[in-house]
Amino acid sequence: MAYLGDAIDAHLAVATGDDAELFRELRAAFVESARRQFGLLGRARCDGNWEMAALRLKSLAATFHAEDLIALAEEALTGAPGEPAVLRRIAAALDSLEPTG
Repeated sequence: MAYLGDAIDAHLAVATGDDAELFRELRAAFVESARRQFGLLGRARCDGNWEMAALRLKSLAATFHAEDLIALAEEALTGAPGEPAVLRRIAAALDSLEPTG
């Protein structure tokens, strides 16, 4: 899987210009929001909650043109609610967004 941060970082750079602090703040907010939706997805106990969390994750990813994350959210939408394989792939994608050092 491609590093999702490249697309997200590129779109944030356009939005924030030379303001490094704003860039870090918006990126952290994106990651926090994506993790929140993933948490809701993982805790969903009915089809409706699963679908809403997947739709929100997809919309958030689309905001920053994170194509791999959009595809994973779409996979969650079309698959069975609670599908562990898609949850693992989404978790790995979100982990790739975390700063490495």
